[in-house]
Amino acid sequence: MTSSALEPVVRNHDQDDSDHYNDHYGQALGSLPDIAGVAILASCALWALICAMGRTARPEGVLLAVLAVAAGYACGRIAGSLLPVACGAAAGLAGLGLTLAGWSGPDGYQGLDAAQLTLATGAACCAAWAARRTALRLALWLLAATITLTAVVSGPPAGWAMSCAVLLCSLAVARLRRRLAGLAALALVAAVGVGGCWAVAADAVPGGLPRPLRSHLTEHRIRMWQDAAHLAAANPVRGAGPDRFAELSPTAAESPEPDTTPHSAPLQQAAGQGLPGVALLGAAFAWLLYALWRSPRSTPVVLTAAVALTALAVEASLGNALSFPQVTAGAGLLAGLATARPPEAPPPRTVP
Repeated sequence: MTSSALEPVVRNHDQDDSDHYNDHYGQALGSLPDIAGVAILASCALWALICAMGRTARPEGVLLAVLAVAAGYACGRIAGSLLPVACGAAAGLAGLGLTLAGWSGPDGYQGLDAAQLTLATGAACCAAWAARRTALRLALWLLAATITLTAVVSGPPAGWAMSCAVLLCSLAVARLRRRLAGLAALALVAAVGVGGCWAVAADAVPGGLPRPLRSHLTEHRIRMWQDAAHLAAANPVRGAGPDRFAELSPTAAESPEPDTTPHSAPLQQAAGQGLPGVALLGAAFAWLLYALWRSPRSTPVVLTAAVALTALAVEASLGNALSFPQVTAGAGLLAGLATARPPEAPPPRTVP
């Protein structure tokens, strides 16, 4: 009699212990992307300082980029947990406004325009997927289409190509339910972009680079990539030092307006910080994809942000998009918006 009376109490106590363990286990797993992000970004900053030791190198650019990503990500997480739709729309409008306000004439700033338009399109599409009301969602899709149309009409080729890709892929992901397969495919796309850049720099493209693509890349840029590859081969561990490409590259020195970067983020990392710098750059991109995989947001929002960030990675492999702090901050902001806890999600349960 006594045993049967105590069974419900014991069962409830065991259930509470199980729920308490599951809550703490879930919180620990949920914090893994944040822990990984802190470790990777700190390693990027530390390695830049190590590569600059004993040289006339300038690691300030790398440190600023790391700070911009971290600040943008933190702001995105906060804003996305409070007003995900409004903040996503504001980010899209801000990217479009910055591009129109500082529309580039020189070729050196076309990478900035293309990156801003790509991120703006991604932010507008994420806001559209997060919207609940049909009218608001249609208005946000119209905003995304307007940004894309602006890129097509007067933007650089990379800008309109990537903006169109982000918009079309965002519309297509509505049918996807498993985000892991989509994220893996996007990681492969980024790897192909980086590998193609390295193949061109090493003159290892089978059959040679097609003439139309070679004319689009320009001989000047290809020779800068080759200079960066030679610097990386001569200094595979620590590189030549951050921000020393302009003084060590013969091609950059011959240019009327000396280029401070080889117009390729992986090759810039290889030339300045060696192969570990390239590995850290890849780890930072992998961290963003991992954080998106673990995100509590809906799959269309996650995959839209992943497509935009992958498009930015391809642009950075072929140009100087990551040389601008507003782009790195924008990338962190978009990732933060797409990984923030939705406002309707209940807070983790705590046991006093």
